[in-house]
Amino acid sequence: MRQGDTIKIDKGPGPVQKAPARKGRPPRRRRGRGEYPFVIGFLAAPVLLYAVFVIGPYIQAFQIALTDWRGLKAPNYIGLENFKGLFENDAFKSALWHHLWILIVLPLATVAIALFFAFLLNVGGKAKSGGPGGVRGSAFYKVVFFLPQVLAVAIVGVLFQSVYRPTSSGMINGLLDRVGVAPVQWLNDPDIALWSIIAVVVWQSVGFYVVLFSAGMASIPRELFEAAALDGAGRFTVFFRVTLPLLWDTLQVGWVYLGIIAFDMFAIVQVLSVDRGGPDNSTTVVALEIYRNAFTYSEYGFASAMGVVLFFMTITFAALTLRVTRRERIEF
Repeated sequence: MRQGDTIKIDKGPGPVQKAPARKGRPPRRRRGRGEYPFVIGFLAAPVLLYAVFVIGPYIQAFQIALTDWRGLKAPNYIGLENFKGLFENDAFKSALWHHLWILIVLPLATVAIALFFAFLLNVGGKAKSGGPGGVRGSAFYKVVFFLPQVLAVAIVGVLFQSVYRPTSSGMINGLLDRVGVAPVQWLNDPDIALWSIIAVVVWQSVGFYVVLFSAGMASIPRELFEAAALDGAGRFTVFFRVTLPLLWDTLQVGWVYLGIIAFDMFAIVQVLSVDRGGPDNSTTVVALEIYRNAFTYSEYGFASAMGVVLFFMTITFAALTLRVTRRERIEF
């Protein structure tokens, strides 16, 4: 190096600049190597049990529906003959017609009554400075409404056999007899037997949905009711403009549950109806016809075909209901 030459000093790279933070969704957390084996090991046993005891019987039912199996000899595959025979069976056609009526009346009546009582318990109390509130003792009333849901269906059926007794010793006919009205054949008259059974299911189901809708109403911020009260909105307006739109998701779930109940109805019809679906098949349902064909006539292939049809009807109803009633979620 010569005298007078300049020396260049390497100062290294400049200061590291941080990348600007990304707006929007937070960065995705990286999963550790041990998480996947843990999750798989934790879920393997439940999924296996579900596949063996739920999915397996469903698949087997589809297989049996294509046979003429009667439970003893090896089944013979007959294709879709069982499904063709379904719509030539008068009892099955009557059951489908009954399900249509149940599917209309049961959800409508149950949801309407449950919404009325839930709104009354949560918002129907004396108006305060902060808007309408619940009635006094609403927690106790919810327990009372829920009590029928705790009872087994068989117990409810036996209970209402006494209520619907066709003589004056029955509870309803006893009251009618006191006012000079002749006893009504609630379960023996083909014209009203189905409606009598639907009324029992509504009576038992209302309590659950009162509690369900009450929980949904309790999650609505009270500030919305206060704002509606300050604007001079009445209870009718508060229900249809505030409560019902914000309760729509809960209402949607309740409607699907009630539709599934409408496609079942086996236990209550079995216990409460005359001659298992009578009189003259006026109260029969598909589940009862499945039981009758399988365990009375030993027509397991025919009964399985009914079960497959019932399965697809239930799935179709649930999917259509969720699709038709879907709305943009309101966040609050």
